[in-house]
Amino acid sequence: TLAGPGRNALTFVLLTVGIDAMGFGIIIPVMPDLVREVSNTGYSGAALWGGYLSFSYAVMQFLFGPTIGNLSDRFGRRPILLVSLAVLAADFLIMAVAPSLLVLFIGRIMAGMAAATHSTAHAFVADISAKQDRAKNFGLIGAAFGVGFILGPIIGGVAGEFGTRAPFYAATGLAFLNFCYGVLVLPETLSRDKRRPFDWRRANPLGGARQIAKFPVVAWFLACAFLFEIANFVYPAVWGYYTKEAHGWSSAEVGFSLAIVGLGFVIVQGWLLPIVLAKIGEIRTVLAGFLVNIIGLVGLAFATADWMVYAWLPVIALGAVIGPALLALMSNLTPDNSQGELQGLKTSVVGITMIISPLMMTQLFGYFSGPEAPVYFPGAPFMAAAGLIALALIPFAIGHRRKGL
Repeated sequence: TLAGPGRNALTFVLLTVGIDAMGFGIIIPVMPDLVREVSNTGYSGAALWGGYLSFSYAVMQFLFGPTIGNLSDRFGRRPILLVSLAVLAADFLIMAVAPSLLVLFIGRIMAGMAAATHSTAHAFVADISAKQDRAKNFGLIGAAFGVGFILGPIIGGVAGEFGTRAPFYAATGLAFLNFCYGVLVLPETLSRDKRRPFDWRRANPLGGARQIAKFPVVAWFLACAFLFEIANFVYPAVWGYYTKEAHGWSSAEVGFSLAIVGLGFVIVQGWLLPIVLAKIGEIRTVLAGFLVNIIGLVGLAFATADWMVYAWLPVIALGAVIGPALLALMSNLTPDNSQGELQGLKTSVVGITMIISPLMMTQLFGYFSGPEAPVYFPGAPFMAAAGLIALALIPFAIGHRRKGL
């Protein structure tokens, strides 16, 4: 059931997320080559610099995520989303022309400060969805992201064959078109009677954590999401480096593999997720997702041939049921006038994981694929991620027990 602006608003948000994902997907296949180009290192060294770039983005996202979320609860979702899209376009352009690592860092810092696209999109959906439909509609956001990831990496991989910078110009154009689209058609979904005053004491990571602590079950589920996101970020952190180093893939092959994952996300979150939720509910859906993710990560860690990597991609896609179901559990326990705050704090949590995970995963990859590795094991980051997902079961079980399900 859709409320407020309804189905049209959902369509607008899904298109925005899809175009946004396409822009990010375009640059993933060539990001290792750009970093290697401006840092004058090999893939092992470039992976380390890539981790530091992600770190700078994540620090800003961690610091400003709750601020953005609280601003959207005060002024509405639309203006916050538009500012985020404009800054994203500027970031892609900066990367396209960057002559040095310093300029790349400047672009990533700017983008991290305004990183609100997905958190605001989820707040949009929470505004217009009945509680029983939030997990399904959050899944549609994941499906839209998957569509963008089908098209983006293919475009990026092919464009990368014409030069390292070409995909970044393409991403700039897409992000700018996304911004223009939002200006013209994106509606506001947060009615004025549900807005609340902006409070700096809540608009920071510590203040947001204190506020969410008033809802202990949400806090435990958020702790579970924290560990899961650290593990899940292994893919953007090392996928390009891992496949090029361990399997000798080209940028086009990297893009093709990501497109397969994107297609899997579309099928799983857009079609399979509602069926699974109807049959087993949100709690069991999350648990099944944990199991599937662990199996897929261990399989990737020990893949020794290209066909093995491709064989595990559908399993990875099945694990995508976790995000929407876990987010719906938290959203349904949060007041309507604090949905932006919850999503902002979730963004801040993701920011922390993006600080920890890229450094952890790229360092593991660099160490076990470098010349001084005690054993050559480029799949080490995937094993670490499997362990973290197993650990995430602890706070999830505590939250489950306290909710009394």
